[in-house]
Amino acid sequence: MLASPQIDSARFCSISYDGIMNNELPWVVSVQELQKLQHDSAAHANQRKAQREAARRKSEWIERALAHPDDLSEAERRRLEEYLREEEEAKDLYRSQPLASCPVVVADVRWHLDGRSGYDAYKKGHIPNSVFIDLDSMLAGLASKEEGRHPLPLEESFAAAMEVSGIADDTIVVAYDDAGGASASRLVWLLRASGHRAAVLDGGLNAWIEYCEQAHKTDETGQGSTQLAEHFLDDGDDVTEPEEAGAFTAEPFNAEWLVSIDDAAASAAEGIVIDARASERYRGDNEPIDSSAGHIPGALNLFHGDLVDDKGYFLDSDQIVSRLNDAGVEKREGQSLEESPIVYCGSGVTATHEIVALAHAGIQARLYPGSWSQYSATDRPISQGAAR
Repeated sequence: MLASPQIDSARFCSISYDGIMNNELPWVVSVQELQKLQHDSAAHANQRKAQREAARRKSEWIERALAHPDDLSEAERRRLEEYLREEEEAKDLYRSQPLASCPVVVADVRWHLDGRSGYDAYKKGHIPNSVFIDLDSMLAGLASKEEGRHPLPLEESFAAAMEVSGIADDTIVVAYDDAGGASASRLVWLLRASGHRAAVLDGGLNAWIEYCEQAHKTDETGQGSTQLAEHFLDDGDDVTEPEEAGAFTAEPFNAEWLVSIDDAAASAAEGIVIDARASERYRGDNEPIDSSAGHIPGALNLFHGDLVDDKGYFLDSDQIVSRLNDAGVEKREGQSLEESPIVYCGSGVTATHEIVALAHAGIQARLYPGSWSQYSATDRPISQGAAR
C-alpha cells in the first residue's frame, strides 16, 4: 500500500462548514469537509467500539432468550420486551445521531459505459482506505427488457451489499468516481432513498489528488512538488475492514422519490420531465445502446454533464438554476415533491447525478428508474429532433 498524505487535522477542526453544521449532511461535500468528517469520526472510535460491544452482548442475550422463552422469569420477559423495542428504535437513533460520532466510509464507485473495469482502475490507485462498490452487481437489479438495463436493486440485496462493504445503519458514506460524480451519485441516491446519510465527493478522485498535491507543496519538509500524485493513493485489491458489528437494515426505497413509466409519460406533456442524456441521444441522432433512438414526447433536455465544470466539480447553485432555466424548467419556490421535476437518462444511473446536482442547488427532483432503456423497449410513442 502507498502512503496517504499527512493532513493537519487540527487545521480542519477550526474550520466551520455550513454544509455539515446542524447535524445535516449536504448532498455534495468537498475534500476538506470529508477530512473533517473523518477526523471527528476517528475521535469517537473508542466510544463507538464500546457501544457496539454492548449492543453485541444485548443481541446475544435476546437470541438466547428467544430460543427458550418458557424458561424466562417475569423480570426477564419484561427485559426482553424492552430490548426488542430498543432494537426496533435503534436504526432511527443511528441515523439521527451527531455526524461527528458516526463512522465514515469512503466508497469508490468508478464505472464506465464503454466497458472499462472500474475495479481495475480502483486497484491501480484509489483514495486510501476506500472500498470499491460495483455498480452493476451491487447498485442494480438484473437487467431486462421489462425493467431496463439498471433497475433498482432488491432492498435485501442492496442491504447485503452494503454490509459486506462495511456500511451499517449509522455509517456516513462519501462516494466518488472519476467522472464528476456520474456513477457515485447512484450509490448516494440509493442510500438516501433508503434513509441513510451519504454524499458525493465534489470533484471526485481528481479533487483528492489536487488537494493532496497542494498539501504536499506547502508541507514544512520543503520537498515541494517532487512527489507524484500516485503517492497520495493506495493500490491493490479491496480488503474491506469494517468497524465492529453494525447491521445495514433493508428498507424500501422512498416511493415519493420514484415515478413509474406511466407517470413519466403522462408528466412529460406538462413539461416537468427532464432527459439527462447528451443532446445527440435526446434528439435521436445517435443511440449506441438502446433499441430505439429519441426521447419521451414532451421531455426537456438537460445533459447531466453540463452541471459540472471541466474538472468535475459541481457548478454553483446559481449556475445550475441558470442551466435549468435554459432547458425550459423554471425553479419554483415552495414546490412540493409531487410537483417536482422527473429525471431520466439511459438506464437510471446518470439521472441520479442530475438529481444530486439539482439537490446541491436546493431543487428536489424525482427519478424514473427504468429510463430510456425501459421506455424505448415498449411500443409507446417516441419523439426525435430538438423539439419536445
